[in-house]
Amino acid sequence: MTDTIRLPDELGRLLKARREAAGLSKKDLAQRAGKVREVIYRLEDGEDVTVSSLLAVLSALGLALRVEKVGMPSAQEVAARFNDDEDSSDAA
Repeated sequence: MTDTIRLPDELGRLLKARREAAGLSKKDLAQRAGKVREVIYRLEDGEDVTVSSLLAVLSALGLALRVEKVGMPSAQEVAARFNDDEDSSDAA
């Protein structure tokens, strides 16, 4: 399965889903990646981490980073993103 990630929060949701599907706690994943648990919290929250930390966590989950050229987001992607933002602000 291939996921196209354009934003940090999308990456965070994907990593959390993959971690949970593997039956790993944040502590377990951090240990596998050789990182502190804070790295996992930051990644899953869509916050900044070092590239080396991201690569270590991806590797611990059996994932790899693939970089490819993409164009501008489609109208559907932009609309979906704005709907997500509106849903989040309504819940607050």
